[in-house]
Amino acid sequence: MDPVPALEESLKQPLKSVLGPATAKVMAEHLGLHTAGDLLHHYPRRYEERGQLTHLADLPMDEHVTVVAQVADARLHTFASAKAPRGKGQRLEVTITDGSGRLQLVFFGAGVHKPHKELLPGTRAMFAGKVSVFNRRLQLAHPAYELLRGDGEEAVETWAGVLIPIYPATAKLESWKIGKAVQTVLPSAQEALDPLPDSLREGRGLLPLPEALLKIHRPHTKADIADARARLKWDEAFVLQVALARRRHADTQLPAVPRVPVPDGILAAFDDRLPFTLTEGQRKVSKEIFDDLATDHPMHRLLQGEVGSGKTLVALRAMLAVVDAGGQAAMLAPTEVLAQQHHRSITEMMGELAEGGMLGGAEHATKVTLLTGSMGAAARRRALLDLATGEAGLVIGTHALIEDRIQFHDLGLVVVDEQHRFGVEQRDALRGKGKQPPHLLVMTATPIPRTVAMTVFGDLETSVLDQLPAGRSPIASHVVPAADKPHFLARAWERVREEVENGHQAYVVCPRIGDEEDDPKKAGKKKSPQDEAEKRPPLAVLDVAGRLAEGPLRGLRVETLHGRMHPDDKDAVMRRFAAGDTDVLVATTVIEVGVNVPNATAMVIMDADRFGVSQLHQLRGRVGRGSAPGLCLLVSEMPEASPARQRLNAVAATLDGFELSRIDLEQRREGDVLGQAQSGARSSLRVLAVIEDEEVIAEARQEAAALVAADPELERLPGLRTALDALLDEEREQYLEKG
Repeated sequence: MDPVPALEESLKQPLKSVLGPATAKVMAEHLGLHTAGDLLHHYPRRYEERGQLTHLADLPMDEHVTVVAQVADARLHTFASAKAPRGKGQRLEVTITDGSGRLQLVFFGAGVHKPHKELLPGTRAMFAGKVSVFNRRLQLAHPAYELLRGDGEEAVETWAGVLIPIYPATAKLESWKIGKAVQTVLPSAQEALDPLPDSLREGRGLLPLPEALLKIHRPHTKADIADARARLKWDEAFVLQVALARRRHADTQLPAVPRVPVPDGILAAFDDRLPFTLTEGQRKVSKEIFDDLATDHPMHRLLQGEVGSGKTLVALRAMLAVVDAGGQAAMLAPTEVLAQQHHRSITEMMGELAEGGMLGGAEHATKVTLLTGSMGAAARRRALLDLATGEAGLVIGTHALIEDRIQFHDLGLVVVDEQHRFGVEQRDALRGKGKQPPHLLVMTATPIPRTVAMTVFGDLETSVLDQLPAGRSPIASHVVPAADKPHFLARAWERVREEVENGHQAYVVCPRIGDEEDDPKKAGKKKSPQDEAEKRPPLAVLDVAGRLAEGPLRGLRVETLHGRMHPDDKDAVMRRFAAGDTDVLVATTVIEVGVNVPNATAMVIMDADRFGVSQLHQLRGRVGRGSAPGLCLLVSEMPEASPARQRLNAVAATLDGFELSRIDLEQRREGDVLGQAQSGARSSLRVLAVIEDEEVIAEARQEAAALVAADPELERLPGLRTALDALLDEEREQYLEKG
């Protein structure tokens, strides 16, 4: 048994034995921290200097913030309300300042007495709460606060460092309470096992791990923080890249059947039929894929391309090449609707080449089979038979393809569409379907910056399609500030009418549906003043559709579409819209994936600030698919200076998805790169910012590859093995292997 891990025992200590059950429970439930080691790795988000104040001017909306500021004035108001009809209601308004800006704090009811006594003008304190907008001004309702007194033993001890660490906090646990808990476990940092090989650490002049942990939590100078962060970034980047390098190494050990197309087979016949020539990018990417298919270990390639850049065509050519080489190819789509759509567009593109075994089929034809979960029994039996006999060269389906009962004759290539919905278990299940592991091509329309691809899809080689095919129209995008300039919104509806009068159609997208039942648990509770001060709920499809049909779009044919409708009703609505029988479709983001109506030229996105940057970009990709130019209007009530508005301005300013995914990342700053789709895993990136640390990631990738090539089992590095186990233990494994 390895004697070393005994060192780590104190880091494995559960927090409830160190901190007391109540605090430990909140840390586990709200921050996902369970052991002393977890808490040591919960790093401060930033640091406040005792003599310096946060920029109140830059506070983010709707986030939990901690600010250090000085009370400018405090006023107690009385007012009449339902609960206190005789003018006995009390509201305390405190204005705090930091020289750059002012912020209003409000306390209500019985909650006013303590702050009224303590928050006297001139007092300095830390305040924590959620920023909201009230009467168009930023405010914190009922913030928690901790006075900064410069006297008394306790205060001197706690605030000894000039730099006050501000931790990522939650409503249930303020930053300063987390700070006190960290002080309690800090001594055990001495026992942290160092995952970096000594040669690498010394060669790059990085701090030892125990020292880095000490300095990140109790820095005395800004240099301490910089050194600690540089070291901890390396840890993260390196451990992650070693995990990926080991996976790549394992993949190269697997055998695969090389698939080389015959020169005059179905691929050649298909290319002859194409009514256009391939773009330069499509040719380059196809060559990369064909080179991989010809090798004797499995291809693992990520194909990125904007909506409409012709990814499906590139994937289809690879599938046909495999059919030429005597194998079968399968394409997996995330939903039935998309599977059906791929099946339709592929059979259309192939024409008589898709009629294998039928009269009138071309001589090189094959059969294209669709397999989804909701097929009838007879159709399903036929499809399964086609797969098992090899009659079907191409099969398109949903995850139903992965089930145990399904046998392929000779599966040579798997194409996965929108990969981040496809975990490693499914990939392994599919691998087991071939006599040897099939080649794998993953397609995504979410543009992913290079470093993210290296981190999230580090076990895949990447190909990028970045030119749009000729004939696509540009999309003009504008922000409509509905609160500042209501007449802009009126003009937006006029623009929609104009598009319809010119024979086109429009989408109106809303963040929610609108028939959500009020949660009985929530309804029973009294609303706190904080909730009252919160913003209105996001606009809903059903309300907006009603208002438009009676108001600005009266006389147009308006229909609604959302995820809770019966699938048949959804199809019917989409069919009417595609056929041009509906003028305006008011929908939720269900239209984000795969809806193709070339005649739709305008899109109005309501409450656009409630959507992420890449989501807005994907939605916008639904218009301008035909020859007429597209128009996208982003409606928002957010104030001019808010970060939400800056985000929308960025989307309006560029059509380049890669540029936007960069902005998106800089704003989110997390490992949460592909948004909701894989947020099951808590981001495993803590100090590593995927964009800024491009060099660290690239260097760590090289070091990791060299190390794994020399010592695949990491026998000489027990510290690195322990760190890897910790990384892969948690739900992180699925995060890493979302390939």
